[in-house]
Amino acid sequence: QKIHLRSVCLQYPLYGLLNSHCFCLLKNGIGLIIFFLCAYVPKTEASHCKWAEVLKDLEKIKTSKDIDVSLYTANADEDDECQELVIRCFFLETEVIIQECHIKNCSKRQDVWNIWKNGNASFEKNKLNSTKSGKCKQCEEYEEKNFTEFVHNFVKVIQRDCK
Repeated sequence: QKIHLRSVCLQYPLYGLLNSHCFCLLKNGIGLIIFFLCAYVPKTEASHCKWAEVLKDLEKIKTSKDIDVSLYTANADEDDECQELVIRCFFLETEVIIQECHIKNCSKRQDVWNIWKNGNASFEKNKLNSTKSGKCKQCEEYEEKNFTEFVHNFVKVIQRDCK
């Protein structure tokens, strides 16, 4: 009986709310469409890829001629359970690029710094969920590749994570 009374108590205020002039649009089809579209828009924005800013900066640096460094580069097709650890390795290697840019005063230093900063901010918000399994490699176990290949694989790994 208590459940029935609660539902009646909730239904009456809702009925009054829907009958008020503020929600009169919800009584017709157009109003309902507008209501559902407005309710859907924030969900679409929330599902936005957390690496979008990093991808933009990677596009800016990928053609840089003044960054000449070999970096441990994970494969873009690593096992799914290692995906987060692979991304973390890429961000750790951006520290090497930052140091290289500092030494050589490269033109893309700010873009590289943004990649590192945005990546670390995202990892701090979402603490590392992956546990290291026997399948996952340490960053130093990956092959060293040139800067162009590194950025190419980095982009592929992030795009894979955003799907």
